[in-house]
Amino acid sequence: MTSLIHAGKRLAAITAVSAVTMLAAGPSLAQSVALAGVLGSKALLVVDAHPPRALGAGDEFEGIRVIAVTRDEATIEIKGARRSLRLGEAPVSVGNRGGTGRRIVLNADGRGHFISNGLINGKVMQYMVDTGASTIAIGRPDADRLGLPYQGAEPVRMNTANGVAQGWRLKLDSVRIGDVEVFGVEAIVTPQAMPYVLLGNSFLTSFQMTRNNEQMVLEKRN
Repeated sequence: MTSLIHAGKRLAAITAVSAVTMLAAGPSLAQSVALAGVLGSKALLVVDAHPPRALGAGDEFEGIRVIAVTRDEATIEIKGARRSLRLGEAPVSVGNRGGTGRRIVLNADGRGHFISNGLINGKVMQYMVDTGASTIAIGRPDADRLGLPYQGAEPVRMNTANGVAQGWRLKLDSVRIGDVEVFGVEAIVTPQAMPYVLLGNSFLTSFQMTRNNEQMVLEKRN
């Protein structure tokens, strides 16, 4: 009963986040799924706009199959790919991985920065375009939140304000902005936290970039 009450308290907030995630991802055939609670041996999943559904290991709904359920985590499978959902985390985008769009339009904020939301490996991130960065750069706390396996990745030495520190180089499965998606993008995880994910040239070189006053347009290269 306690788990059910706990799940109910989280449900409204997670459903609201789900709507934001779907908006940020733009038009797509992907599904949004979140773990809203755990009821004994069953996971309470919120899939797109459907009411919450309690599913145990082996159960399937809307093409999403539950593999395992623990106290605060559920492992799901869709089209042969497995993902982990943790209680209280933002929804993830699963299903069709191919963004069909080719054009991204960004508007500068009052400081002239291009800041918005997107998805890394299906999870929501807030990014800032940085044309001076060679790769995407992700602070360690964000990398943990995104579930990136950086601890086993290639170590790199980085110059920071506090001297030389160790970071990690890895490849992201996908980076998505609106309905435009790029796969296999190189990134660096920095040891310190950062206010945004820096969207560097490992992503930007996939596009032809033009800027008109306070607007930046990225056209995907063939």
